[in-house]
Amino acid sequence: MNVRSAAAQLSVRMSARDQAARPPVDLAARRRRDAQRRRLNVAGLRLLVAVVFLGGWELATRLGWIDVFFWSQPSAIYAKLVYWITQGTELGPLWEQALVTMEETVGGFIVGSILGVIIGVALGRSRLLSDVLGPYIKAANAIPRVVVGALFAISLGLDIKSKIATAAVLVFFVVFFNAFQGVREVDRTLVANARILGAGDRQLTTEILIPSALSWIVASLHTSFGLALVGAVVGELFGATQGIGELIYNAKNQFDAAGVFAGMGLLAAMALVAEALITALEDRLIKWRPPVATETRI
Repeated sequence: MNVRSAAAQLSVRMSARDQAARPPVDLAARRRRDAQRRRLNVAGLRLLVAVVFLGGWELATRLGWIDVFFWSQPSAIYAKLVYWITQGTELGPLWEQALVTMEETVGGFIVGSILGVIIGVALGRSRLLSDVLGPYIKAANAIPRVVVGALFAISLGLDIKSKIATAAVLVFFVVFFNAFQGVREVDRTLVANARILGAGDRQLTTEILIPSALSWIVASLHTSFGLALVGAVVGELFGATQGIGELIYNAKNQFDAAGVFAGMGLLAAMALVAEALITALEDRLIKWRPPVATETRI
C-alpha cells in the first residue's frame, strides 16, 4: 500500500466518523421552516404588488395622468368606505347592504349547486338522458344571463326571489358540467368491479360515482360562488331597495366613481372570504386525495 492509498483510506474513515458524530437532520422541521419561509415570501410579494398598484394609481391621479372624475383614486375610495362604515349609506347601514347581498348570493349558490350536482350526476349516469336533454341544456347555457335576470325580475318581482334565481342559474351550469364530466371520467373498471360485488344503483352512485366526481364538483365551487355573487348584483341592478349592487347603481347615477369602486372592493372582499371557506371545505371533504406534485391553486 502506497502513501496515497493510505491517505485516501484515512480520509474516508475520518469522513464517516464525522458524519456519524453529526446530529440527524430533522427533515420534518426543515420542511416546516421551508413552508413558513415560502408563506412569508408570498405574503410579502402580495403586499408589494398591492402597494405598487395602489401607490402608482394614487400618484398617477395626483400628477394628472389619470382623470379622477372617471377613475377616482385610492384615497377617495378609502374615504368613501370609512364614511359608509361610520355614517352609513343612503340605503341604510353598510352591514345591512352586505347582508342582503350575501343572503342572495348564498341562496343562489346553494340552489344552483344542488340542482347542478343532481342533474349532472343523473345525466352522467344515463347516456339516454344525456343524449335527449343535451341539446336543450347547451341551448339554455348559450342564453345571456342578463336576459334571464330580466325575465326573473318580471316574473318573480324585485324581492329576494328574483336575485336568488338569477344567481342560481349562473351557478347551475358550472356545477352541472363539472359533475357530468366527473361522473363520465370515473374508471369503468371500478364500476364493473362494484357491479360484480353486488352493488346496486344507489350504492354505485353514493359510494363510487359521487366520491370519484367530488374533486370535479368541489373545484367548480370556487368559480361558481363568484358567479353567484355576480348574479345577485345583476339582479339588484335590475331593481332593488337594498344591497351592494344597489349602492353601486346609485353611485353610478350620481357619477360617484369612488362609490362604484368602493362597492367593487366590498364585493371582492366578500368573494375572498367565501373562497377561503370553500378551500377549507375542499380540504375537509377530499382530504383522502393524495397530494399532486403538479397541482396549482390560485
